[in-house]
Amino acid sequence: MSAIRPDHETLRGAIALAGRAPSVHNTQPWRFLIGEHSVHLMADRTRALPATDPDGRDLLVSCGAALHHLRAALAALGWSSEVHRIPNPADPDHLAALEPHRHRPSDEDIALAAAIDRRRTDRRSFSSWPVPSEHLELLSRRAARHGALLIPVTDVLLRNHLVTAIDQAAAAQQADPTYTDELATWTGRTRLADDGILATNTLAGPTFHGAVHMRDFPRGTLTESTEHAAEDDAGELLVLATPDDDPQSWLRAGEAASAALLTATELNLASCPLSQALEVANTRAVIQELVLDDDAVPQLILRVGWAHTAAAPLPRSPRRPVDEVIDFVPGLASPPNER
Repeated sequence: MSAIRPDHETLRGAIALAGRAPSVHNTQPWRFLIGEHSVHLMADRTRALPATDPDGRDLLVSCGAALHHLRAALAALGWSSEVHRIPNPADPDHLAALEPHRHRPSDEDIALAAAIDRRRTDRRSFSSWPVPSEHLELLSRRAARHGALLIPVTDVLLRNHLVTAIDQAAAAQQADPTYTDELATWTGRTRLADDGILATNTLAGPTFHGAVHMRDFPRGTLTESTEHAAEDDAGELLVLATPDDDPQSWLRAGEAASAALLTATELNLASCPLSQALEVANTRAVIQELVLDDDAVPQLILRVGWAHTAAAPLPRSPRRPVDEVIDFVPGLASPPNER
């Protein structure tokens, strides 16, 4: 067990950065318990989306992204993290326990942490500039460190299968009134909100980028110039997959997604996570079979590309105050030495 840990203000700052992680509909479904020598990530099921995410997959992927954001923030502040994932089988909401240890930040640690506040989910079209293959390779390598595969879908036939599945999932969900009611609850928010999706960050009406059907959000007010709409969109699609399909795999998928998205930001790429096609059982199965050849289980799709040079900066998405997601529990012990 570590003899020391970061002071409360350091932990509070790191958790504030962890809260900048992307989450499904910006629900921010997490809490952090701070113990004597450890920090514990808890799922907040009160922020679940039963119509969109009946299995809780998106919720745990979101929490995995927050876990990686926390580790990235701590690393830049001089603390590495020993992580115990799903440390208590009797408590499925106890997702991870971190034990911080002193270390010297690397250039990569500092760059990833610096990307946290710059990252945005960009649902607009991307430019016609191709993404260099070495950038895609770097995203894949960094995702692999977290136990996931990040596979660029560049083959024309496989991309068509993927795009078709995305479109079919959108149609299936739009036909479900419980889904559309839930979506309306969490979207179209004003800047006074502390969660949910801002109207200013979503495009109005059905939107396709390079044949990719983006999720339809009600009350969106984001617009694009007609010049941008006429330009070919060279955005790349990458499927994030894991060998298994269980809560720990979902958590690791979120960590890998965070690593890839922060790396994209570091490279000045725009990015957008796409989960809709994996929220519908039939289209998730199609992607697993036709795109991944049943070799892995898809957990998320990432769209990356270059933003248009004249594209306006996106507003910062709202976040809950950090003190609302923290509880100090001095007697909380670290878990046994298991991962």
